[in-house]
Amino acid sequence: MDESSAYPLRLEGDLSPRLSRWLWLVKWFLLIPHFVVLFFLWIAFIALSVVAFFGILFTGRYPRGIFDFNVGVLRWSWRVGYYSYSALGTDAYPPFTLGEVPEYPARLSVAYPKQLSRGLALVKWWLLALPHYLIIGVFTGGAFAGYNEANGGNWWYGSGLIGLLVCIAGIALLFAGRYPRGLYELVMGMNRWCLRVVAYAALMTDQYPPFRLDMGDREPPSTDTVATAGADPLPAS
Repeated sequence: MDESSAYPLRLEGDLSPRLSRWLWLVKWFLLIPHFVVLFFLWIAFIALSVVAFFGILFTGRYPRGIFDFNVGVLRWSWRVGYYSYSALGTDAYPPFTLGEVPEYPARLSVAYPKQLSRGLALVKWWLLALPHYLIIGVFTGGAFAGYNEANGGNWWYGSGLIGLLVCIAGIALLFAGRYPRGLYELVMGMNRWCLRVVAYAALMTDQYPPFRLDMGDREPPSTDTVATAGADPLPAS
């Protein structure tokens, strides 16, 4: 596998040049309807991924209808996360749809695989993806969950690096009225890493996620694209 090639999952976001100083403080409340819908959508996502697992195991193909639905769930989740506390990149309220909305500032797509390995379906979602789970656990806070007997036996949970950086971005918006560009690009890279791993673990691709932060609002070009763009034009015959 060439890690410089374009990954099947593409995640993009257009940072709004004008973000409200205070709206991020109440976005959790504004998004309650989305959270309710996404709760049921993710239950369906998990159940259908099990069905897709058996489809891959017996046919080597991911059922197209299930694939499109699951991509829609990822797309919906990314729009909500981009509006809220995964990025705070826009104040445009996310639409209630599984379909593509090209004009919305957050976009996600996954290339449909024509064929998938039956053997990899048995191990990639738990064994092969384990190193990535440890990394994205740090990004999202999953690596910081635990049970603390010294604190009265209470569960505690960390928000992770993404949550911390988005909180810093929110404070910058509140007091300075601007989102630090470098911080935004780092947050985008972490989100891109996380969702690539989700797509791989959900059996939507056999291409192993790269161990790198592809920062910025756009996906990096593939090696072939860069080589083509940088090549000298052929002389006219």
